[in-house]
Amino acid sequence: MSFDLLVAAPVMLVCLVMQGFVVAICLRRYARYRRRWEGREKMWMEIALLMAVMLLTLICNIAQIAIWAALFMMLGEFKTFMPALYHSSVNFATLGYGDIVMSERWRLLGPIEAANGILMFGMSTSLMTAAVLDVIKSNMARLREGA
Repeated sequence: MSFDLLVAAPVMLVCLVMQGFVVAICLRRYARYRRRWEGREKMWMEIALLMAVMLLTLICNIAQIAIWAALFMMLGEFKTFMPALYHSSVNFATLGYGDIVMSERWRLLGPIEAANGILMFGMSTSLMTAAVLDVIKSNMARLREGA
């Protein structure tokens, strides 16, 4: 197991850095655009910002899934990228279908990827929740001012 962790550690680190980078960019851009539109009717701007946050986090998670799939291919577990990507997606999203199982040598990488994936999806969810709560708070403040 410790060797599996050593093999997975660089990939997990890349995923953590990538997720942190995307979260930081989303938060900075979101705050900048919110300030620019402060005090105006901004429903379409809010929709666009929320969609951008969702899209960027989704792209980031798909990229992380692809990185894990590349690791599986480098280890010789898959001959082509699509089965590796499918298997990685199932692991990362913690679905665990079990229709494709890696060799006994690397089988523990699946749960390691699942732990990494649940953490990354949690970060994505918290970012989207923060953005939605900001929209709610802003709209409530605007309603109080108008009442």
